[in-house]
Amino acid sequence: MRIPAWTEDELVLAGALVVKNGWRELRTNHREVRELSELLRSLPIHSPEELALPGFRSPDSVSRKTTDFMTNHKLYPGKATRCGKPTLLMIEAFTAREAEMLEAAEALEEGIASGELHRIARQPDEVDENGATAIEGRLLVRRALARERDPKLRSLKIKQVQRSGQPLRCEICGFDFAHAYGDLGEGYIEVHHVTPLYVSGTRETKLDDLACVCANCHRMCHRSRPGESWRTPDALREQMRKSAQAVGH
Repeated sequence: MRIPAWTEDELVLAGALVVKNGWRELRTNHREVRELSELLRSLPIHSPEELALPGFRSPDSVSRKTTDFMTNHKLYPGKATRCGKPTLLMIEAFTAREAEMLEAAEALEEGIASGELHRIARQPDEVDENGATAIEGRLLVRRALARERDPKLRSLKIKQVQRSGQPLRCEICGFDFAHAYGDLGEGYIEVHHVTPLYVSGTRETKLDDLACVCANCHRMCHRSRPGESWRTPDALREQMRKSAQAVGH
């Protein structure tokens, strides 16, 4: 059994370490490297068989990964080390939106330290049909999906909309379940976080943090593709507008 490739969660944490060090590698004897090695081995995404592999996420392997981050950065003057596409995408993500990615790493660290991310069961759709996960990491996607599927939270959001006198329909495309399916669709809608959980952090979800969406738009909000993940309702609405314009031309 070979040591598995680094996951997005692990790359987020390793990338944050390099960024905080001024985009410089960290050697095996660095305290931060040893601490990260221990943290990676505690993630609730590894099997006992993987953890038993010699050298699995050892300080040496963590140090080598920080070297990948440093030497593959666009401003590095020397020769780049060989690394996989996920690492290159993570370097791009930290380069393009450093503050957000550091917040993602902090949210991961907080969720691991508190034990919250260990308690959340695996969620359908935390990995898409191509086996990819959001660049912010599977564990943060898992937490987001678990919160969005909380029946109490969803029920409260629906009641909030109904009390306001607004129609219960998708805030992105306007789809109305009751209009389409009659009594069967009455009172049904899904909810999606307006702000990514790696930004909002571990605070309690408020009803204003949620948007009512149809199943199709909800899936498109969460669907990941190389270098891109997590769409807000506004972002997806803009994507639909541009697509409609392109078709019109």
